[in-house]
Amino acid sequence: MRYLPLTQPDREAMLGVIGASSIDDLFVDVPASAVLDGPIAGLPMHASELAVERHMTKLAAKNLAAGAAPFFLGAGAYRHHVPASVDHIIQRGEFLTAYTPYQPEIAQGTLQMMFEFQSQIARLLGCDVANASMYDGSTACWEAITMARRVTKRGKAILSGGLHPHYVSVANTMAKFTGDQLVTALPTLSPTPDTDDLIAQIDDDTSCVVVQYPDILGRIADLSKLAEAAHAKKALLVAVVTEPVALGAIKAPGEMGADIVVGEGQSLGVGLQFGGPYVGLFACSEKLVRQMPGRLCGETVDAEGKRGYVLTLSTREQHIRREKATSNICTSSVLCALAMSVHMTLLGEKGLRQLAAINHATALAAADRLAQVPGVELVTPTFFNEFTLKLSKEARPVVRTLADKGILAGVSLGRLYPGADDLANGLIVAVTETTTSEDIETLASALQEVLA
Repeated sequence: MRYLPLTQPDREAMLGVIGASSIDDLFVDVPASAVLDGPIAGLPMHASELAVERHMTKLAAKNLAAGAAPFFLGAGAYRHHVPASVDHIIQRGEFLTAYTPYQPEIAQGTLQMMFEFQSQIARLLGCDVANASMYDGSTACWEAITMARRVTKRGKAILSGGLHPHYVSVANTMAKFTGDQLVTALPTLSPTPDTDDLIAQIDDDTSCVVVQYPDILGRIADLSKLAEAAHAKKALLVAVVTEPVALGAIKAPGEMGADIVVGEGQSLGVGLQFGGPYVGLFACSEKLVRQMPGRLCGETVDAEGKRGYVLTLSTREQHIRREKATSNICTSSVLCALAMSVHMTLLGEKGLRQLAAINHATALAAADRLAQVPGVELVTPTFFNEFTLKLSKEARPVVRTLADKGILAGVSLGRLYPGADDLANGLIVAVTETTTSEDIETLASALQEVLA
């Protein structure tokens, strides 16, 4: 029995208040090509549970699991080894408390974890303070842009060509409703990032400059010069980190002058999981903390002088701020944040640096070997664990051919930037501690065969 609490007059009254003639008017932003005009073709209207289970199992068998093949995919989502102890710890009772910690006296396990997570992220990103997580890296990036607008009272954001195109897409979608002006560009297949071009574009109307570190092609820039140029125009520097393991080897963005540092935490503690759920990271300087979206957990003492944890800052629309809230994001990815925090705790600072060193060394070996293949040119001479190759052929069909051979060779730039002919031959290759020398040799041999 369906529960439909609203009557037709109720619906008509609600539509009248918002000025819509029908419910269909609420979906005018959905492209017509994505709207169904009836049931999905080929699917029965009903089936038994056993039949559905068999059908879904057959569909799942078509997938090529990350651990079942040489795996070189990256571009914002990375395959790292997650210790079994992570899954064990996140299921312990002291963490399985309230969904959201409105009542701190019964949610101390969750609140303590959030406090420790914030402390770890602030140190990792080189900032004064971090919040208790966001949805994912792309939405955290947009929240940084809107935060910069609140701080500077300006509405123009300059986005680096090296920023992940999916992050740019999310920002463009949201900017339609806020009126922000986003200055965007495509990356170029060159060994150096677009730092000088970004600096040249900063003016008195700029709220922030958004740069990825390392960028979508794997390039690593010194952000200090860019930060100085932004600050000279009273704009903010926003740094985006999609591979937090890199910060075990390279300088944190906050230490180079970034005012806001956001990113994706999936690399630590969270599996690939077909694209989600992931965990967004958000940190900033202390002077900007009251403009930070999301929730902030703090440490205090109770009436008996015992240590306790509470929500210190929660400027959400669900709470007293309502329409004055800094964000309409009304939750955080606490379970994924817990997994990331547990993984970082198990590694410790020394372990994270060792993990980063292994990633970098393996990537160097892979880049050297792949550059020896005829028809392959290494575009990025300096990188962490991800680099870009320029092939003698268009990369997309090469990737498909290798996938048919059971090799997940990387992410083609043609897939990320359809229609950009200058990027069509680019291939992003990611290497982690899970990559073996046999995997590298398999990819090199297959590439040589396909490019011949």
